[in-house]
Amino acid sequence: MTRKILVTSALPYANGAIHLGHLVEYIQTDIWVRFQKLRGHACHYVCADDTHGTAIMLRAEKEGITPEALIGRVHGEHLRDFTGFHVAFDNYYSTNSPENRTFAYEIYAKLKAKGKIVKKIKSQLYDPEKEMFLADRFVKGECPKCNAKDQYGDNCEVCGATYSPTELKNPVSIYSGATPVLRDTENLFFKLGDCTDFLKTWTNTPGKLQPEAANKMQEWLESGLNDWDISRDAPYFGFEIPDEPGKYFYVWLDAPVGYMSSHKNLCDRLGLDFDSYWNKDSSAELHHFIGKDILTFHALFWPAILETADLRTPSAIHVHGMLTVNGVKMSKSRGTFITAESYLSHLNPEWLRYYYAAKLSSTIEDIDLNLEDFAARVNSDLIGKYVNIASRAAGFISKRFDGKLHSSLKNDELYKTQNGDIKISDLNVLINDLCYNLQQASEEIADHYENREYSRAIRKIMSLTDAINQFVDGTKPWEMAKHPEQQDDLHRVCSFLINAFRILTIYLKPVLPQLASDVEAFLNIAPLQWSDSQSLLLNHTINAYSHLMVRIDPKSIDAMIEENKQTLEPTAAAPVAAPSYDIPAIAETCSIDDFMKVDLRIARIADAQHVEGAEKLLQLTLDLGGETRNVFAGIKSAYKPEDLIGKHTVMVANLAPRKMKFGLSEGMVLAASGDGGLYILEPHEGAKPGMRVK
Repeated sequence: MTRKILVTSALPYANGAIHLGHLVEYIQTDIWVRFQKLRGHACHYVCADDTHGTAIMLRAEKEGITPEALIGRVHGEHLRDFTGFHVAFDNYYSTNSPENRTFAYEIYAKLKAKGKIVKKIKSQLYDPEKEMFLADRFVKGECPKCNAKDQYGDNCEVCGATYSPTELKNPVSIYSGATPVLRDTENLFFKLGDCTDFLKTWTNTPGKLQPEAANKMQEWLESGLNDWDISRDAPYFGFEIPDEPGKYFYVWLDAPVGYMSSHKNLCDRLGLDFDSYWNKDSSAELHHFIGKDILTFHALFWPAILETADLRTPSAIHVHGMLTVNGVKMSKSRGTFITAESYLSHLNPEWLRYYYAAKLSSTIEDIDLNLEDFAARVNSDLIGKYVNIASRAAGFISKRFDGKLHSSLKNDELYKTQNGDIKISDLNVLINDLCYNLQQASEEIADHYENREYSRAIRKIMSLTDAINQFVDGTKPWEMAKHPEQQDDLHRVCSFLINAFRILTIYLKPVLPQLASDVEAFLNIAPLQWSDSQSLLLNHTINAYSHLMVRIDPKSIDAMIEENKQTLEPTAAAPVAAPSYDIPAIAETCSIDDFMKVDLRIARIADAQHVEGAEKLLQLTLDLGGETRNVFAGIKSAYKPEDLIGKHTVMVANLAPRKMKFGLSEGMVLAASGDGGLYILEPHEGAKPGMRVK
């Protein structure tokens, strides 16, 4: 049965370039969409630039251009980069569009009519020179906890403390350098808490969210949902709220509405029925692909808005993890904060598409781009195994059989090998078995793609590829070519290899669309569909073979990294007044690169137990928001296990596991000692498990 599917990816902000971290999501989504289209479903993929907000306005002002000119330029850059990686949107639009304004106004009117919009007085820092309120990240000052200078208004990058911007010492506006003042303003809020019962049901509906995402949303729901601020004061680049002069929709209200406006623009262009996708009784599917950093917006705020506005809610929200490079956060100093444009100037985009696919699963776990493994895997899998099948067979077909494939893959003649005579029927059985295995794998691989288990799909495809290469090594067509009496057998074997290559290409087409197109040209066939895997090419003329893909040269990776390196000048640390009690001497300094290797995460102590036979250790089960870790901590002298359960602390999440006498320890909790005491580090109230400590 043909499905009717609308797919979206998160809207990239029009204030920066697309980088390899962004591309995890867009490549993941594009693979899923291409697979659905290969299966014959009516699937459309829409996206748009997220264009509103103070940051856009101020960047445009700094460049001496209008916000419209800035977002127009960035839109072109983003679309260029996505196209370079073969991300094939059916429509790529902008939130600064007439359609988006219309939908934002209509939804707001419905929310207001149902009594879900309230006004509240809120105290915010205000820049008296720029005459504007300052968001958290637009004010800097001294950390109220450790006195470190030049810290943003939401958290300290030195000690990790979180706070409100009004707590900063000696705050300054990052735009004018002026000292901000505290000023009251009236903001509009959406009564999100009124939707709690609906959201509890919706987030627990099977298929809506991955289990770990649903569990995370339950934590938010159980702690109570606050009203959601949906307005910002002028000056602001965005849509002014009807009947509220000087008030603008906060970007997180009109940004997800951008999914609707981009789809509406597509429907108008293609003559599709927009309402049939967005009505509450719609039978169409709506799938959102997002990163885990914006899960709450999409799994709580957005469904609540849609439900209140009498629109359909998403069929599913597919959440992915973040990208690390060589095991650590992307780094400008190391050259691993790589833009899409820079990558494309050095490397084939389909190499990255394949590597991401080989790593991606349906979970929210982060994935790592290990550049050495990247080169090795691409060279081994794509060149050494997959493309190698065509290159080993195509020359014989072209030179000895005028480019024409055999009309049959069976023959009852004798087949001579160096090891003696075997019946050709044995060869036929082998070919038939391999054809059967290739074609039977279709639904298994399709299930993996459907469920976003791309790494499993790739493993299955590569296992089939290994079997075909073993067949080549066993039949030795290059030896058969030496014997005139074996030419028909050679023709049959090589024709089978070309057919096997064609079926493998179908299975890889969602991941490698350009390579598949090149294969279609080589095979002289129409664009491949998924169902074509169940048929064979016989008595068919193919074109002369030319190289389909080259190996990765490690020098190209080195050049890309070097190009992206930025020298980061160290800034002098602010002096911190010494406490009144004795503390250990400060250790010798380490480089920022060394420090950036340490991945500190908020963890909730889900369980704590005594360790039998250990004088100092407690065994902790740490919840990282999607996974748990077992850690042995030497804090028994200071804490009873029952007193720790439920507390939040900070752990080193990327410490290599250590085999201990009592079991495997998978990390380390941070604690402070001095003045005769031992104290685990506890984050500020509101920190959630899995959050990165910066």
